[in-house]
Amino acid sequence: MGGTLQDNVIYETKDDEVTRAPLVQNGSELFGFSKGCLPMSRLDKLNVFFKKAGAMVVFGLNALSGRTVGPDGSAIGGWNSSNAESLIRYTLNKGYTIHGWELGNELCGSGIGAKIAAEQYAADVNSLQSIVDNIYRGFKVKPLVRAPGGFIDTNWFTHFVQKTPKSLQVVTQHIYNLGPGNDNQLMNKILDPSYEDGGSQSFRDLQAILKSSSTSAVAWVGEAGGTYNSGRNRVSNSFANSFWYLDQLGLEASYDSKTYCRQTLIGGNYGLLDTATFVPHPDYYSALLWHRLMGRNVLSASFYGTKSVRAYAHCSKQSQGITLLLINFSATTTVQVRIVT
Repeated sequence: MGGTLQDNVIYETKDDEVTRAPLVQNGSELFGFSKGCLPMSRLDKLNVFFKKAGAMVVFGLNALSGRTVGPDGSAIGGWNSSNAESLIRYTLNKGYTIHGWELGNELCGSGIGAKIAAEQYAADVNSLQSIVDNIYRGFKVKPLVRAPGGFIDTNWFTHFVQKTPKSLQVVTQHIYNLGPGNDNQLMNKILDPSYEDGGSQSFRDLQAILKSSSTSAVAWVGEAGGTYNSGRNRVSNSFANSFWYLDQLGLEASYDSKTYCRQTLIGGNYGLLDTATFVPHPDYYSALLWHRLMGRNVLSASFYGTKSVRAYAHCSKQSQGITLLLINFSATTTVQVRIVT
């Protein structure tokens, strides 16, 4: 639960007197919206939904609270954690199960709209870990602390990971390797294996950073939708998009990234469900097949003879066999995806 506007949101808790104003479009404000309030009554309703859906909830916290943003987008000052701490206490008192707390959205590296220096961000994450440890004192299982939830910048990420060796359990990156949704060549990109090969670089970079550090944190894809700005109609919500999606799931597993959070369940052209009818798009069924067939043990697989075929293999989820995923991008044959168990 989060996204771009999470860094504009304040939380209406009994410990904080806030104005009950919703987010409103305002071109002069950061991210194009005013600051807005999340009423706890709304959060209560969301948690009813999460419980009925059996969802594991990760909540994105406002990392710009207490800061000012300069003309160049640099966020000045330390994180004011008081409002976030009140929210965390509220969820615990209500008995809500939160799988993880993530600090900030796309504020790493050069940032999207705003940016925070790696050393300062690390100090803020250390503060969040202290808050979680204090609030959940005595609990055997505590929520994960995740960050930074943005596009990988190797120098920034390296410095950030080095400064959070004990206070960060998950390092999250965002991936939109297909570019903007208004690209007329999007379909050709999806079906171009050489272009898809370039999508592996971010997985490779993050894996190398974690292996060379003393951290025990693992890698997640915290957000990915292929194309940003809501994707493209009749492409992101078509069968063809599953060539990108299944290839991403295979790449992620082969580079030891533990979780892939798809943007989005519903909303935009890249949603897994149609926004009007809730009817599943093809990628929904690709995710369902992956979930049912591909086990946790990842095997080495390759295909020789042509770069147009990609191969991924896992131990089968519900048997002692092997599940093989073959993706054929060849322009001279019918493009196809096969999952063989």
